[in-house]
Order: sequence, then structure tokens, then C-alpha cells
Amino acid sequence: MIDKYIELIKPRIEELFAKDSSGHDIGHLERVRDLAIKIAETEGGNKLVVGLAGYMHDIHRLMQKECGHFVSPAESLPLVRDILSVTGLTADVIDEICLCIEYHEYYNWNEGNINNINALIVQDADNLDAIGAIGVGRAFCYGGTYGIPMFNNQSLEFEQEYAESNGDDESTIHHFYHKLFRLGDNMNTATARRIATSRTKFMRQFVNEFIDEWNGQK
Repeated sequence: MIDKYIELIKPRIEELFAKDSSGHDIGHLERVRDLAIKIAETEGGNKLVVGLAGYMHDIHRLMQKECGHFVSPAESLPLVRDILSVTGLTADVIDEICLCIEYHEYYNWNEGNINNINALIVQDADNLDAIGAIGVGRAFCYGGTYGIPMFNNQSLEFEQEYAESNGDDESTIHHFYHKLFRLGDNMNTATARRIATSRTKFMRQFVNEFIDEWNGQK
């Protein structure tokens, strides 16, 4: 059912994201779409809504790159609605897609979360693609794009909570400790928590190896 709607908006989405090198590219959108549908199959929710929301959730990232400062997902919704206008979807369905996009970065450790199964599924799908082997690759893609060092020997102990609007981390390795290691424990659904377990284990092994090599211990 979702395929026909994806085909209608795919040319515009691919055009928008064609030049992304930060890890928020078309591949990321496709994986989040597919993960969201997979989670909805076991956790409930509307597969059409979560799939389309997952496929469009990062339009604010393009706006952010263009203007050079933080842009919230909510600010992307007029463009989201414009893209969806060719689909013939009802206003209620489009509203639900927009709700998922607006709240997918409302992490429960800083901004509070929303009690909507579709939004929670999209958030889980997006967070799953931020961890594991794919997450490692995407983290360093983002750092390379925005000039963030891999590591800088600064302390990995910190007090302030991480928030998307706070700006970039001290290094890519700091980002694992600020955010990525925490995502598994903050998944909303049992399905996502199960998938996150092995992905988080891999990331911890990678970072431990990275720091050992950085310090000349291996």
C-alpha cells in the first residue's frame, strides 16, 4: 500500500537529499522507513503513517545546513505538507505523519516524549539507525561534514544533558557518550529495545578499541 505513495514523492525526496554527506542521506531515510514499518508490524501503529514519516523525517536537516543554525523538525512541516500534497492522502493522515516528524527528536531525557504510538515508532526507527555499525559510520560522516574532530583527548566525563539544539559535540567519540550509548535504554518499544541491544554492544566494543588505539595501547 505504501509503495504507490513512496513512488509519488520519491523524485522530490531524492532530489532534496542527493548531495547529503552527513549521514542524513536517502539511504538513511529508506532504512528508517523500513525499520518503522518492521516495528509497527509487531507493536501496532499505522504502517503507512510511520513509513512515510520515516521517509521524510529529516527535511529539517537540509534546512539547517542551508541556514547554518538549528532548525526544529516542526519548522520543516510546511515543506512536508507541500510534498505530500501530490499523494491524495486525507488531511487526517497527513496530520498524523506531520505529528510523527515534529516529535521524533523529543527524547525523554531532555524534552519529554509524546504518547502517540506512531510517533514513538518513528523515533525508535530513527534512533536504531543511529547505532550499531551503521551508526558508527554515520557518526563519522557527520563529523567529517561539519568539521568535528574524531577525538581530542578531552575528558569523557560531563554533567550537562545532551540536547539536539545545544550544538555539536566536542568530538565524534564524545557523541557516543553524550547520546548514542544512551539510545538503547531509551527506546520506546520492545522490538526496538531488542534490536538495540546488539547494536549498542558493537558500538561500545568499537569505541573501546578506538580509544585504545588512539592512546597507543594497541
